Amino acid sequence: MNAIPTRSLGASGPRTAALGLGCMGMSAGYGEEVDRAESIATIHAALDAGVTLLDTGDFYGMGHNELLIGEALRAAPAGARERALTSVKFGALRDPDNGWSGYDGRPAAVKNFAAYSLQRLGTDHIDIYRIARVDPDVPIEETVGAIAELIQAGHVRHVGLSEAGAGTIRRAAAVTPVADLQIEYSLISRGIEDEILSTVRELGIGVTAYGVLSRGLISGHFTRDRELSPTDFRAMSPRFQGENLQHNLGLVESLRKIAEQKGVSVAQIAIAWVLSRGEDIVPLVGARRRDRLTEALGALDVTLDADDLAAIERAVPSGAAAGDRYPAGQMAHLDSER
Repeated sequence: MNAIPTRSLGASGPRTAALGLGCMGMSAGYGEEVDRAESIATIHAALDAGVTLLDTGDFYGMGHNELLIGEALRAAPAGARERALTSVKFGALRDPDNGWSGYDGRPAAVKNFAAYSLQRLGTDHIDIYRIARVDPDVPIEETVGAIAELIQAGHVRHVGLSEAGAGTIRRAAAVTPVADLQIEYSLISRGIEDEILSTVRELGIGVTAYGVLSRGLISGHFTRDRELSPTDFRAMSPRFQGENLQHNLGLVESLRKIAEQKGVSVAQIAIAWVLSRGEDIVPLVGARRRDRLTEALGALDVTLDADDLAAIERAVPSGAAAGDRYPAGQMAHLDSER
């Protein structure tokens, strides 16, 4: 594979490798025991390959993920450590039984969350800081204003947003420069194309796209007979249920035919499609193992021409997926879906 190309996160954000590493699965969400040594080795392999953006949340494993990234960075070569960019989400309220209690975007809470994240990561600054979900009880102007104060104090470098709708994005950008919007974007999650994508482009805001393989659903590795642990959040995801799953895996098989014709994997063509949507979009790949990381990085070598893109569109047209991307309770928290 050639050197990883780079992309800018908006007009005000940093330049980063064209693929970022989403680290959530190394700590939480999939109901499996995670190999800590393999997780750290995967982070190191990503950094060695030229990946720079490491995405996490302070609530991933209740701080576990930040501690893991901090450990990996301390053990990484100095050059890789200096090039690494940390993207941190905050604001989710948890309880000891893994429950969720909403989101807190109050300025005092923002600074409190940041203090703990800096300690766990072992760094003196966070590169991009964002509330995980917009707090409906706190004006977004106050939340991003608090991040702007952290920037002035040297603790944060850039403001980010997550799953924010067009109106909220405009209000935030009127207060302070916003580097990027983190939002789900994949072949089967294309709601951003309705209004949000044109809004961020108008405002010079980049996109970090998560869920590019829809939690493995369109990776080409998920099978109909796979049993999910009750603690795997996909066990509650509408797209992984019953007839929805059958339908969605049918879309994957249509995509597989195109991938095979190009001599690439399903995951690679799905990631390459997101990469093709614009130079202002940086996909986050949630690789938990080095082999999956290697596969994802191979997407950077996949070129999709007009015929390829047309074939993909016929195989998986916009709106083709069955089921919402989150259960109803979580969908209600998405400002981007209002």
